[in-house]
Amino acid sequence: MSASGNSSRRISRVSLRVTLSDQPGWIIGTKRLPSVGEEVHCTEGTAEVASILGKTGDGSRLLQLRLTARPRQPFFAAASNVLVPPGSPAE
Repeated sequence: MSASGNSSRRISRVSLRVTLSDQPGWIIGTKRLPSVGEEVHCTEGTAEVASILGKTGDGSRLLQLRLTARPRQPFFAAASNVLVPPGSPAE
């Protein structure tokens, strides 16, 4: 068996990245860091920020997220790969 495995089971890199067209008008989490409890958009949909941790390899902050639509264990995402509403959370 080859080291690359079955290509039909691979996840596309494109499907693991958010784009500005996913939520028009929203901005990347590196432009405005979301706060704990704030709603963000990630590759899995709408999520709530559970905690803000250290930095990732690309220099953005590591976020612990909880999906709001599906009960699931928290997971991690780089702030550079989430979208946040423009402005401050209080606006």
